[in-house]
Amino acid sequence: MSGTPWWRASVGYEVYLRSFRDGDGDGIGDLAGLRERLGYLAWLGIDLLWVTPFFPSPMHDQGYDVSDYRNVDPTYGTLADFDSLMTEAHELGIRVLVDLIPNHTSVEHPWFRESRSARDNPFRDYYLWRDPAPGGGPPNNWVSVFGGSAWTLDQATGQYWLHLFLSEQPDLNWSNERVALEFDEIMRFWLDRGADGFRIDVADGLVKHHRLPDNPVSGGTWMGPPAGIASDWGSLEHLYDVGQPGVRDVHRRWRALVEPYGALLVGEIGLA
Repeated sequence: MSGTPWWRASVGYEVYLRSFRDGDGDGIGDLAGLRERLGYLAWLGIDLLWVTPFFPSPMHDQGYDVSDYRNVDPTYGTLADFDSLMTEAHELGIRVLVDLIPNHTSVEHPWFRESRSARDNPFRDYYLWRDPAPGGGPPNNWVSVFGGSAWTLDQATGQYWLHLFLSEQPDLNWSNERVALEFDEIMRFWLDRGADGFRIDVADGLVKHHRLPDNPVSGGTWMGPPAGIASDWGSLEHLYDVGQPGVRDVHRRWRALVEPYGALLVGEIGLA
């Protein structure tokens, strides 16, 4: 049908790259291995691939802790391998989504290394840093998805950094326009190399309430136990750490950015 978006009739498939197919004999799946099986995927009728993260990473969370958004981890190949994958996939009528992780980086990302180095560092505001609570301890009662406080104290600067996931995954500050501009360029980098869009990790969690107030105690959800176990995600109502109104502005910004490319955005959200 004329004018129908290409993705409406697509058959999608998630490729967990690390275990999909090994192309170089080291026992770990990679981009070369995926290229080897593109013909088979096309034969199955698949015309849209979501490829899980392949960026350089210390792998504390299966690659969702990114240390460089514009490169390929050597475990998975090279940028040339990515370019070849795009060329061969497109020749077979397969489009490819890159898995983008904009909520947080790795503690080993250069931005965080700079941010952590001093309170007056220009990159300090790339992340969410706060002083301890008046009586000591974390700034609020927020918890990590993986359990425990969502705050880790940096002994050198005396402030806590926020992490809704592992402490090795510090949350970015999406109230900082410089962060938004960085991701504009990251998205253009991959779109210009042939990517057909992005699967957006934690798409509802980017923006936090500006005052970072305590979340109210919950009666428990499918994601966790009832109130009283304050170290678990399900023990709180997540009114201030996810789903903030400002996140829609980020999504609209991205929509405007990818529209000229005819690219697709797919957002991941958690529903309790």
